[in-house]
Amino acid sequence: MKRIGIIVGSLRENSFNRMIANTIPELVDSAKYEYISIGNLPLYNADLDRGEELDAVVHFREAIQRSDGIIIVSPEYNSGIPGVLKNALDWASTPTKTSVLIHKPVGVVGATPGAKGTILSQQQIRQTLDATQCYVLPSQKMYISQVMDKIDSDSRKLTDETTRKYLHRYIQSFIQWIDQVQRLSEQ
Repeated sequence: MKRIGIIVGSLRENSFNRMIANTIPELVDSAKYEYISIGNLPLYNADLDRGEELDAVVHFREAIQRSDGIIIVSPEYNSGIPGVLKNALDWASTPTKTSVLIHKPVGVVGATPGAKGTILSQQQIRQTLDATQCYVLPSQKMYISQVMDKIDSDSRKLTDETTRKYLHRYIQSFIQWIDQVQRLSEQ
């Protein structure tokens, strides 16, 4: 059974993206899921990354390391990547030669109240992940627009059936991508 880490790029308790992330395990139950918190990470500072390791950073990196793949579920802030997510990816990307992100399969999902989904944010997230030598699921994009019409705020889950179908298909493709990356790594 695959172990998939889920990172939500928003700290807001009632984040739409957290609601999307909460839906993922029920859509595809053939994997084990772990939510990887980014809220306790300090702002990245290379001086802090040289000495005694900080507990929040150690736990974060260990959670990524033990995952077969990572799904990032993130909003778009001001046409870009949320600062808290960029900060987390910066912590995960060091030390450069032994980063927990090297060759890690990653999928990117995003939801927004706007009409264009999270296109610009996902471009920036993919650019950052490419620089860290991750294997981002190619060709497939999962943008959820007008999310407030597709979730139930009481259950805090995605309820729109069409979007659930697309997300289900995306997660299944991601799990297959993990297998492909593992075969690539064995060669």
